[in-house]
Amino acid sequence: MEKDQQSEEVQGYIKGELLHTIFHNKSEHFSIVKIKVKETNEDFKEKEIIAKGYFSNLQEQTTYYFYGEFERHARFGLQYRVNSYQTFIPETRDGLIAYLSSDLFHGIGKKIASKIVDHLGENAVSKILDNPDCLADIPGIKKESSEQLVKSLQENQGFEHVVVQLSTYNIGLKLAQKIYQQYKDETIDKLLEDPYQFVFDIEGLGFQTADEIAKKNGLSLTHPNRIGAGCIYVLQRSINDGHVYLPLDYCVSKVLLLLSTRHELTAEMVADRLDELNTEKKVIVQNGNVYLPSLYYAEDGFASHLKRVIEKQIEVETPLADLLKITGEIEESEVLSYGKEQFAAIDKALHSKVMILTGGPGTGKTTVIKGILKAYGAIHDVSLNMTDYNNKSDFPFILTAPTGRAAKRLNESTGIPAQTIHRLLGWNGANGFDKDEKEQLDGKFLIVDEFSMVDIWLANNLFKAIPDDMQVLLVGDEDQLPSVGPGQVLADLLKSELIPLVSLNEVYRQKEGSKIIQLAHEIKNDMCTVDSLRNDTDFSFIPCNEYQMLDVVNIIFKKAKEKGIDLRDIQVLAPMYRSQAGITMINKELQQLINPKTKTKREVKLNDLIYRVGDKVIQLVNQPEDGVYNGDIGEVVAIFKEDENKENVEQIVIAFDDREVVYVRKDYDNFMHAYCISIHKSQGSEFPIVVMPVVSTYNRMLRKNLLYTAITRSKESLIICGEIQAFFKGIQTVDTNNRFTSLKEQLAMRIEEISQPSANNSEDEEISPYDFM
Repeated sequence: MEKDQQSEEVQGYIKGELLHTIFHNKSEHFSIVKIKVKETNEDFKEKEIIAKGYFSNLQEQTTYYFYGEFERHARFGLQYRVNSYQTFIPETRDGLIAYLSSDLFHGIGKKIASKIVDHLGENAVSKILDNPDCLADIPGIKKESSEQLVKSLQENQGFEHVVVQLSTYNIGLKLAQKIYQQYKDETIDKLLEDPYQFVFDIEGLGFQTADEIAKKNGLSLTHPNRIGAGCIYVLQRSINDGHVYLPLDYCVSKVLLLLSTRHELTAEMVADRLDELNTEKKVIVQNGNVYLPSLYYAEDGFASHLKRVIEKQIEVETPLADLLKITGEIEESEVLSYGKEQFAAIDKALHSKVMILTGGPGTGKTTVIKGILKAYGAIHDVSLNMTDYNNKSDFPFILTAPTGRAAKRLNESTGIPAQTIHRLLGWNGANGFDKDEKEQLDGKFLIVDEFSMVDIWLANNLFKAIPDDMQVLLVGDEDQLPSVGPGQVLADLLKSELIPLVSLNEVYRQKEGSKIIQLAHEIKNDMCTVDSLRNDTDFSFIPCNEYQMLDVVNIIFKKAKEKGIDLRDIQVLAPMYRSQAGITMINKELQQLINPKTKTKREVKLNDLIYRVGDKVIQLVNQPEDGVYNGDIGEVVAIFKEDENKENVEQIVIAFDDREVVYVRKDYDNFMHAYCISIHKSQGSEFPIVVMPVVSTYNRMLRKNLLYTAITRSKESLIICGEIQAFFKGIQTVDTNNRFTSLKEQLAMRIEEISQPSANNSEDEEISPYDFM
């Protein structure tokens, strides 16, 4: 049996008996164990060693071959990190009987084990695995016991065999467990026949790894599976750049570059394979473009549902005189005066099935939204107070936004409940959304804020759920970053010129002396100069380089603390995670300052990160089952040890506004420290004080829309620290990463002409609502 183990010359090993388990994480199968050393080819003379790794089902008093290497832990000393392992199966009769009668195999005592070994010999285990029916010839073994024995052998030996095989391809225990859970006893067959399928089925296993496996297995460089996987991989990777499709020739060239087989692979072979994938419905090739099916149908579906909503005409039209009277009364009650653009926006929104409202900071988008809601309520004689309705489904208004913080801002500014789009639609993870074309939303008027953040997948699912008679107002700032996901829905709608639009350009908050608003509009209109960066009551520019950044940020927070400012009101926004001035380093620095280690605060370590009670954290993925979504910011409020809860697992509890969410160790990657967050993650949020580092190290990320987005996140005070040259290079660099989308064409095919509202065009009239009162 020992001859079947991995070669001792190739890899270090320790043959040892498991004495006891020191630590075990059930969710991840990670364990720290103490083993008694029986044999090793390592330079190690001690009788015992601490080992750690990802194990499936280790049993005490059982001997294993552990393959790995030594490493020294700063606190716990020398340890053995296990990359793969196998149960040692004795070759002697007594040893084999002891093994088969161990706790690993329920129902098999020494008597039955002796019969098995006497009948099948010292190769009993391999014979049973090769032919389970061989047990039927042994008298005295019940069918249930033999079936259980075979199942246990397959589970233990099967997994260990897979682990050893995968380790030869440099695949570690953790990833091996994922692969085995997916394919079970078919794992090795998959490994040999089509390792490229791993790329699509196993999270964390990339194309390059699969390609290395295939090459070691002698799979041809021009094998159809390799070309097909390359095509799908290139299309999937293009989603990271926001593309909905790739032009056919461009896609082919990308695949050729990925597969890099010199002269063996031709563009024609890739194009032919794409044609086959199109026939198999794994891609869609149309008009010279290659789509992943989900993206093609998302664009197609959004355009169709948008047309459906627009085609249903508005039943109630309000004469100009009536609307002027209504808005005049709103002005009087709110003590404000609508500008010409603002009144035009209210008018057009009330008379359009779907309208877009755009405008930069300080142009009064919130004022207009409130005016639209109040005017709609007055026209239709409905209350804006949800408590006035016995049935909540009768409430006519739905307010939503892509992130929890954006929804919260919308609620605070209007006084009407708002929620994330995912929560509105009832997202339940793998099963999609509860609301769709079959079960649509209840309501009459839908307002979607921060629509520039909405990707084509979410836009399609949202419009599926919009009933024909609902009016829709899409609000956004076209100068901000596009969605993180694929598509550029707001930009494409604006380019199509098919949807009624009002752009607010007059800046109101600038009149109140806001340097932040002034700077944002100067950047937007390409008018920013060195004079624009002069310090003011709500703005500062602190010159520094990358290596001074941590000290500068530290000083900013210390001075704020001395002034009595709540440090939770300060948000650092940066474009990159790596570098000396990156998000990761800034978070570590600020954690030490704001939430340092104490004897009373609990903490847990995850790789090189430490999470501590009191830490500010940000959610990185949607967790609809817990009511938290990507971008939500919370605080670690508790940490529990394994023996302190009925699940017997380590837990971190994070509070997000109105709810607390419990995380186990396997879910710790779902959040990160939030003293400093990425500018992309900040979209849809506002913070009282924003600190924005800008240095040349960020060069590849510095773009006009990125810096504009960061600046417009600040409500009260903005501090830019960094290099002036880097700042100006950024605001002068337009994002040239044009996204491949076809929504504009899809809309043009369906919506040839949208009749503009028959309503009141007061744009050329100098009229005050008070003229009609």
